[in-house]
Amino acid sequence: MDYLVNLSRLDPDPALDARMAQAGVTIRRALAPEARLVTDWVADMFGNGWASETAVALTRQPPTVFIATRERRLVGFACHEAIARGFFGPTGVEADARGLGIGHALLLASLFDLKAMGYGYAIIGDVGPSAFYEKTVNAMPIPDSAPGIYAGILPVQG
Repeated sequence: MDYLVNLSRLDPDPALDARMAQAGVTIRRALAPEARLVTDWVADMFGNGWASETAVALTRQPPTVFIATRERRLVGFACHEAIARGFFGPTGVEADARGLGIGHALLLASLFDLKAMGYGYAIIGDVGPSAFYEKTVNAMPIPDSAPGIYAGILPVQG
């Protein structure tokens, strides 16, 4: 099922920013020279399907991929405008870095970027952890949205 986020109701979270700083995590837009490194990392951690979507998001100008780094090492990523206009995802954080708020920080970076692009709402396609999105950004299910944009996708290896 897809979820909808009202971007006009998003507020910055200074406490989350402080948490990222305390954990030594930097959230920033990916840069073109990092494209291969980022897509290879996504493929290794989350599979070729998400790596393909990340590759598309990296070709946008500016790239619509945000990354989380810690000690100059990639620990998470979030994309938007990869599968369709106004869509958030895919996103992921490596297992050892979960629980620090990195996923939340990446989500907000992408959603604020969508808002800056002029969108009033964002769609989170084929939501997995629905409780996370409901809690963090008041996302709500879109009725009759399953199967969504991924319906009929070819099997992706890896």
